[in-house]
Amino acid sequence: MSDANNDVERPNPRKVREGIVVSDKMNQTLVVAVNERVSHARYGKTVQRTKKLYVHDAGNEAKVGDRVRVQETRPLSKLKRWRLTEVVERAR
Repeated sequence: MSDANNDVERPNPRKVREGIVVSDKMNQTLVVAVNERVSHARYGKTVQRTKKLYVHDAGNEAKVGDRVRVQETRPLSKLKRWRLTEVVERAR
């Protein structure tokens, strides 16, 4: 994967997110839930927002419950715009 090395030279670096694998039922595809903490616009209270990302996993290496790091990439299918870079922590 030479893409990881090219990020330094990119004028607009690719986004990197970390989340938990919610589903691995599809072949070479994961569904990863990414939690984001944002401040409410009016009330200022911290709110958690969850986004589901469809991630390309070429080796089918991640399983449900794993914490993974994903990287933005070109569109790989109708929904997949992210690629698995590493499994940070295995599920217990």
